[in-house]
Amino acid sequence: MNVSPVEVGVPAWTDGVSIFVDPNASARDVLCSVSVQASLLGSGSLFPDVAARLVRHATLTRRYLALEGHRALLVQEDVLPAAARALIDPGVAARIRSPADSLALAASREPIAEPPGIFGTIRPGRLRSVEARPALGVTAQHGTRQERDALLRELEHDDDSDATVVDPFSTSVGRGGSIGRLLKKAFGDARSRATGPPGVERATRWSKRSTPRASNPVVTAAAAALHGDVGAADHRQRKYPEWDVYRRRYRPDWCTAIEITTRAENGRSSALPESHALRRPLARLGLDLERRRRQLQGDDIDIDAAVEVCVQVAAGSVPDEAMYVDSIRSRRDLAVLVLLDVSGSAGEPGATGGTVHEHQRTAAAGLTAALHDLGDRVALYAFRSQGRAAVHFLPVKRFDDGFDALVRRRLGALVPGAYTRLGAAIRHSTSVLEADGGTSRRLLVVFSDGFAYDHGYEGTYGEADARRALAEARRRGTACLCISVGAKTDPAALRRVFGTAAHATLTREEQLASVVGPLFRAALSTADIQRRAWQRTERTRERLDVDRRTA
Repeated sequence: MNVSPVEVGVPAWTDGVSIFVDPNASARDVLCSVSVQASLLGSGSLFPDVAARLVRHATLTRRYLALEGHRALLVQEDVLPAAARALIDPGVAARIRSPADSLALAASREPIAEPPGIFGTIRPGRLRSVEARPALGVTAQHGTRQERDALLRELEHDDDSDATVVDPFSTSVGRGGSIGRLLKKAFGDARSRATGPPGVERATRWSKRSTPRASNPVVTAAAAALHGDVGAADHRQRKYPEWDVYRRRYRPDWCTAIEITTRAENGRSSALPESHALRRPLARLGLDLERRRRQLQGDDIDIDAAVEVCVQVAAGSVPDEAMYVDSIRSRRDLAVLVLLDVSGSAGEPGATGGTVHEHQRTAAAGLTAALHDLGDRVALYAFRSQGRAAVHFLPVKRFDDGFDALVRRRLGALVPGAYTRLGAAIRHSTSVLEADGGTSRRLLVVFSDGFAYDHGYEGTYGEADARRALAEARRRGTACLCISVGAKTDPAALRRVFGTAAHATLTREEQLASVVGPLFRAALSTADIQRRAWQRTERTRERLDVDRRTA
């Protein structure tokens, strides 16, 4: 991120790559203007879908900046100097939860004060590559809190000092100058070290070193980062609601899930891990009672076998004592949908080498192969999103498909990219399970790093929606299990996303065999209890409806 001069008297603005400020402005004003523009970038305020609404609407743009500027500064407050923090109007910021809220309020007829001149301006037609910029709010690469506080003290000292001011336009990120150091700490220099696919230049996880603000907006992929591993969209599209935790209500028909055909020819056949270790703990799970005849013991008599015993005794031969009917838990009655997160954050380095995507893909493939070998109905889907209108589902193996070379090539063709609208993915998976599973026991297994983020879907909002979607699935009788393999996500962050659903964090996919049995049992038993409670509730409601009609 560069700081460059513009004509004297022109308000500060940014094109997403550089921040342009008045060279004659004071050091304090330059610092505050840079903080405002950088906060707008880091908080998702200038995403393409927002900027497109502002083009050629000067009045709307000014009103939007007057609102969104305060929200963006509040989001990035932890990394701002005191002079910039003093610009925040808590009353305005408290009314707004996202850029969409600011845009809606700006488009209304409500009177809104003009933005402070130090905020600068927004030039939506000049924005470029905003969606690929890292966010200010992630502190995993900001150094220790002591280092960050020292930086802020230095900035504040520079801000209040009458000493010689370093020229802010002579340096870019990583060089001298307090503004350069602020931007380096805020945006980091991960671009120069990036080795993964586009959109994973920046850390997209929480860690123990993260501040409470660290779960705010983080950009994980470029808007066009669909890496050629998909083909034309199927006809299967469906809209789903989304839970708005701030308003405590659903947004009906808010997200659209679209199933996309995977181009298997673009990928190499994915090698399957040894699934024998997984089959053993899974062998007795998901079994239903089956009535078996001609048993040595049981709760009823097999009439045909009893007649044969009488004939054998009359004939003087030794009778067969297997003359009972018993209920034996032997019939496979389990449908499992394995959901694999292939968003941009999965392309990050894993905790034990390789990428998170490679670890989770291997674990998902091994689990799918083991369940298929045991005779369970199993499907494998991948997902990612590009805003609420494009939650993409990539069917790798449907319920009626075999686990063959085509499935392995589809799996090998998956490349991480785009974003993670986790709640919509869970809701669509639950719908597919209920429609195509064909069994009374259903289980959804989600392999994800737990980072819920998309346009307008971040922080507390995204976490709450994901938890709500998992709770909805379990209330309807679908067991839910969430597994993170190889990611460095803070366990506390996973608890905020997955809630009370069964979940586990593994460093290597080999550890799955040791925990899959207890996890499956916990998830299925909880779902059985909730399914029976839901069935009792439905029967009570039906009985009340009948009584009401007959009264």
